[in-house]
Amino acid sequence: MPKEYCGIFGVFGHKSAGRLSRLGLFSLQHRGQESAGLVVDDRGEFHSRKGMGLVSEVFSAKDIEGIKGTSAIGHVRYSTSGESTPENIQPILVRHRDIPIAIAHNGTIHRSRELRKKFEDDGVIFTTETDSELILKMYTRQKGSRPERLRKVLNRIKGAFSLLVLFPGELYAVRDAMGFRPLVMGRKSRAVIFASESCAFDIEDARFERELKPGEIVKVSRKGVESFFLEKAEKCRCIFELIYFSRPDSFVFGQSVYESRLNMGRNLAMEAPVEADIVMPIPDSANIQALGYARQSGIPLEFGLLRNHYIGRTFIAPHQEIRDLGVRIKHTPIRTAVRGKRVVMVDDSIVRGTTSKKLVDMIKKAGAKEIHMRISSPPIKFSCYYGIDTPDKKKLIASKKSAEDIRKFLKVKSLYYLSRQGLEKACRGDGYCFSCFSGKYPL
Repeated sequence: MPKEYCGIFGVFGHKSAGRLSRLGLFSLQHRGQESAGLVVDDRGEFHSRKGMGLVSEVFSAKDIEGIKGTSAIGHVRYSTSGESTPENIQPILVRHRDIPIAIAHNGTIHRSRELRKKFEDDGVIFTTETDSELILKMYTRQKGSRPERLRKVLNRIKGAFSLLVLFPGELYAVRDAMGFRPLVMGRKSRAVIFASESCAFDIEDARFERELKPGEIVKVSRKGVESFFLEKAEKCRCIFELIYFSRPDSFVFGQSVYESRLNMGRNLAMEAPVEADIVMPIPDSANIQALGYARQSGIPLEFGLLRNHYIGRTFIAPHQEIRDLGVRIKHTPIRTAVRGKRVVMVDDSIVRGTTSKKLVDMIKKAGAKEIHMRISSPPIKFSCYYGIDTPDKKKLIASKKSAEDIRKFLKVKSLYYLSRQGLEKACRGDGYCFSCFSGKYPL
């Protein structure tokens, strides 16, 4: 599967900003499990806490309660730009002309290596490998008010990003001009909150207010909330937010993720019906799509695989042998559910194909009579350059094999991918990025 990228959370005007941010990051943990960080503004004095690991490993409740401050930004990371090292943990905190600035960033800047090289040729020193630091370096070279400087920088760069920038007494939230990455705004009493997904508001009973518009810069200060805008661009939202990345209880791009995935499953059942005894998801990412398929087809939903949620990051490794071991430990078959049954296995996507093959073999050994594979997205044939960690094109199985060849490789009775039309209909809108399916890139 494609890897998650990052999650960001920010709060302005809450007496327990650090505690609130920690809880918000818990809700966004699915977007990144490599590292977590937090910067809190206490009357102009910034306090930073960050480390490698999960939110629960980096911040103890006691540790956070000791950090005072009314504004904060936080970040959970999966590296798509820069290595997974302590130096690259966000938020990044610097001082410019004796004023602290912190930034938390989700996404990827287009041609960031070229921009970075220009700065390095001018003698600028970077301490991280992230795109986020590049934004800060560019910001410090601009003139004008803070909103003007941010606009100058972000109009110059292109890419898929949402970001939070914290200054003493001010918090800025920004969404890229094409709207690739989601960013939502909510309130808890008088406090203003920002997050990658609306699910981060629920844990503290915060009220979802709205999604930031593409290209919108929201400034929050004691004076209230103001909006500024970047130069207009054609809307292009990441379809994988609805297919896989976002939590089912979130609203993304104005859509219920849960309803969108139900619709994917329903459309898949209409496009590719089959006689079978049970429908089973590859947990947890395809649970809702499988439910939609079962409801539409009338075939009972069963859970033929049990997912172990407690292995953490131990088996997220670059070597195939370790990945294969991880598949066997992460998933175990429920033999009584699949033995002697004609099974429809529903998944959200196929990337390399190796994990899918392992899972098919597992269900066969558990006694399934026959297996039909149904995928709730079109074939992934091209790499993503907008913040999703997909492999090189040559490692994507659909880039070099037809659906029939993939079926033979998986050794299943039938294989069907949801059509692009079925996917668009499920997500009830246009303006999505389909470049990983089509190879037509917006930048």
